[in-house]
Amino acid sequence: MQKFLKWTLENIRKESSMMSWMEEKRFEWVPLNVSMLKNLIEGHTIVVITDDDRKWFCDYMLSDINKLSKNRPLLPFVSLKAFYPSLASLKTKEDIELLENMLFQAFPHGYTYFYVGKNNNIKMQIAKRRDDSFIWVMDEQLQNSFFLSSADENLDIKLIQLYKLLDKSINALLFAEVDFQSE
Repeated sequence: MQKFLKWTLENIRKESSMMSWMEEKRFEWVPLNVSMLKNLIEGHTIVVITDDDRKWFCDYMLSDINKLSKNRPLLPFVSLKAFYPSLASLKTKEDIELLENMLFQAFPHGYTYFYVGKNNNIKMQIAKRRDDSFIWVMDEQLQNSFFLSSADENLDIKLIQLYKLLDKSINALLFAEVDFQSE
């Protein structure tokens, strides 16, 4: 069983020069990814939230994550927008608390937010309320988040690459290829 940091580097390098940008960022990526994966293994549902510009990413990820051709158990990833269509109507702290009460009842084993987008909307405020959220944030360095630039002409490609790395990480965890103990 490999250490997850080493496994991550090897998988980044397997993707050739297209993913070389991640070599340095792996030190930022690994602890966040490990935290989310541990929550997943502990039975958390992963509640995916994106800003409006990244809605396509949510659709893509959710259509791919549980393909039967992956030959693994189905994973509890859900879109918050699909689960709660009135998401755009949330405005206040109290509204968010009502939403969280519903999620707590719906997912008694716990849930983890997975947010992808900018830091300028109510959806990000929802994700930031939980310390264990898995956040890919645009244009702002935030603690416990993975930074990307919305001005990057390759942003969409990078999001797909990150998702593919996440998906491979899930397989590595499920099939006991990696060890998180000393990460």
